[in-house]
Amino acid sequence: MEIKDYQKRIFKIDNEDTFNEMSLVAFDYQYNRIDIYRQFVDSLKVNPKSIEHYSKIPFLPISFFKTHNIITGNAQVIFKSSGTTAFNRSQHFVKDLNLYETSFITGFENFYGSIKDYCVLALLPSYIENGDSSLVYMADKLIRESRNKDSGFYLNNLKEISKKLELMDSFGQKTLLLGVSYALLDLIDHHQFQLINTIVMETGGMKGQRKEMIREDLHQRLKMGFGLENIHSEYGMTELLSQAYSKSKGIFETPAWMKVLIRDVNDPFDILPNGQSGGINIIDLTNIYSLSFIETKDLGKLYQNQYFEILGRFDDSDIRGCNLLIT
Repeated sequence: MEIKDYQKRIFKIDNEDTFNEMSLVAFDYQYNRIDIYRQFVDSLKVNPKSIEHYSKIPFLPISFFKTHNIITGNAQVIFKSSGTTAFNRSQHFVKDLNLYETSFITGFENFYGSIKDYCVLALLPSYIENGDSSLVYMADKLIRESRNKDSGFYLNNLKEISKKLELMDSFGQKTLLLGVSYALLDLIDHHQFQLINTIVMETGGMKGQRKEMIREDLHQRLKMGFGLENIHSEYGMTELLSQAYSKSKGIFETPAWMKVLIRDVNDPFDILPNGQSGGINIIDLTNIYSLSFIETKDLGKLYQNQYFEILGRFDDSDIRGCNLLIT
């Protein structure tokens, strides 16, 4: 299958058989073109030709993104994880930014409707300061695609964003406030809201600015501070080109070209049935030029129809990525 045909087909996936077919195409493509992944698969004594289902495809530990340049071809851009000075930052070598843009715009609009209906306000100070952030790139594109003159980034000017947020909401303008958790808490400490037409979407993480909180406590504080019944969440990471979204209670749903599997924490090659907790494996078919099969350091539980929740992180993993809350 030609890669151009593959890229078109993944965004039209509407059943399990097609997802499986595209997963096998991605596996074959990456096994034959990414040396470190081929070495990893071979070290497991896995015969690539024997794999008939995506659940049997080996998942590469996410730590390899810190130590290897995982890419087929040349990178158009390199995204880096937020990380901290105490840890090496993961790097995602992205060959095709158009593919990334198609993924996050299509994914967002599948869940929330046309981005052109929104005023997009981004409160992502730590990501902007670190630089090379895939989240900042996504937010910037959504701001521009909204074509709303009031859309924009806000760093630390809480007074200005408070006025803008209340003004947009009072006009009946659908508004998306996308923010890192600690900055959203700073905002409601500065000003209390009673919003009606606004979606508040947290990306998780205190980034060392505040004490980590369990999601229920964070969302309760944000609901009270913004006057909303629900707080939305975005689950993504530097190593992925797709995102999952939660509209309430921290229960996420993936787009059709992304899938979550749960592995046994004691046996990473044992995929668990729905309802059991374990390590999160992710298939992201838009990662065709890097790696689509990733073993993350997140802990979670999978439910029916690809709904899942994040339960925390492995003890030995560093704090990184989007929506990594301790629960």
